[in-house]
Amino acid sequence: MIQGIPLQYVLVVSIIMFFIGVCGFIIRRNLITILMSIELILNSVNINFLAFNRYLFPDQLQGHFFALIIVAIAAAEASVAIALIINIYRRISNIEVENISEMKY
Repeated sequence: MIQGIPLQYVLVVSIIMFFIGVCGFIIRRNLITILMSIELILNSVNINFLAFNRYLFPDQLQGHFFALIIVAIAAAEASVAIALIINIYRRISNIEVENISEMKY
């Protein structure tokens, strides 16, 4: 139990977040919403790491460290992706996935 919340409830929330992120990644065509969907997927993985760490090894912090690493990677990924999206918007004036045929320079 995670401070009164059973593990199953936390996993259900994480699964719902993960599949909303996957559906958003597949269905949406806007680059910003695709980036937000990737962030949602990474946050659901963080919830899993923290829940299983608390459930299996309550006195250790490996899950917390993995979650911290994922947050750092997500921040770096978001900054690079937003820089690319801004550059694409300046060149094409549109950030829809269908309108981007090639990445030049």
